[in-house]
Amino acid sequence: MSRFSAYAVAMLATLGSALAAEPQPGALTITFIHPETYQDASKSYGYGSDPQVLDAIRQHLQKLAARELPAGYSLSIEILDIDLAGYVDWRYQGNVRVIRDATWPRMTLRYALRHGDETIASKQERINNMNFNWGVNLYGYSDPLRYEKAMLDDWFERAITRHLHS
Repeated sequence: MSRFSAYAVAMLATLGSALAAEPQPGALTITFIHPETYQDASKSYGYGSDPQVLDAIRQHLQKLAARELPAGYSLSIEILDIDLAGYVDWRYQGNVRVIRDATWPRMTLRYALRHGDETIASKQERINNMNFNWGVNLYGYSDPLRYEKAMLDDWFERAITRHLHS
């Protein structure tokens, strides 16, 4: 066996044991209930939803759960409605989303946090962020869902993380 092969085997063994030692995150299921009826989850004018918007929201919730949800816990989220910040003005070409203070992001969702067979928290909520345009937003201006992601961060901390640490 060459030096390179031995080195590669040693690195893979070390990496494999490090990955095995990390705790596995809890399980997360996300269901979008009748997304065709959502108030505004589309990048273009009109009601309904775009798969790209739903996928970005799903990925963000998965990232939050992977970071915060310990092994042995499960979280199921049903998203019932989405109303993105701002509105798409039909008068402009290119689907320009106009942001005003009165057009804050909103979502209606139902969730259940479980530890094994025990339900820790379960609720249907209408979350919003009326102050979305004020203060610090950790997501850059190039992120089209920066206001919704910040709102979901706040909700996850308030509704989920506090139950995990109490």
